[in-house]
Amino acid sequence: MKQESGLISARLKAPRAAAIAGILFSVLLIAGLLLFRLSVRADPLEAGAWLKTNSGTVALTLYLVPFAAIAFLWFIGVLRDRLGELEDRFFATVFLGSGLLFLAMLFASAAVAGGIIIAYRARPAALLESATYSFARDLAYEIMNLYAVKMAAVFMVSTSTLAIRTRFIVRWIAFLGYAFALFLLLSGRYVAWTIMVFPLWVLLVSVDILIDNLRRPSQAGATS
Repeated sequence: MKQESGLISARLKAPRAAAIAGILFSVLLIAGLLLFRLSVRADPLEAGAWLKTNSGTVALTLYLVPFAAIAFLWFIGVLRDRLGELEDRFFATVFLGSGLLFLAMLFASAAVAGGIIIAYRARPAALLESATYSFARDLAYEIMNLYAVKMAAVFMVSTSTLAIRTRFIVRWIAFLGYAFALFLLLSGRYVAWTIMVFPLWVLLVSVDILIDNLRRPSQAGATS
């Protein structure tokens, strides 16, 4: 009886942990994206004016990235725990792989941007006039706005497919995930704010999981 009670308690806590981690990831990434977009123009050919006026704000944004990534990794883990035996191996592999690739590209883009700030503080004039700055700027832009965005779309497609098959979230959020993923896949690298739909969708998923988790104890009490 004690072992069964422990398993039930663990299964109830896993969705709650997924919801909290997803909400934390969404809030941190949305805040970071807002700060970054308000500080840096969405233009890969931008000459570097933001380094003179907003480098401190961008540095704060980059400081939030590791915490957002940790929350997202926790979100993936507890979602897989919730799926359990219902997890489809094919879609689960794509789900896990795309999520990890998204995090890797997020880190890579943030690391390049952080390197630009450090180099500018060391030699401001020399950096802005060098080909190194142009390369680093374009590299960070391409990784985040093209490749990371596409991996986010693949994550949404695989998660939505798993959701429809297992019903661990409501169906309309899963179908919305398909629509958002299609938008991300077809959008070009020069469309600003596209990545914002990803943390917003994760926030919807997390809130739905949290609401479902809060309903379960009351439903269990009613049936007993």
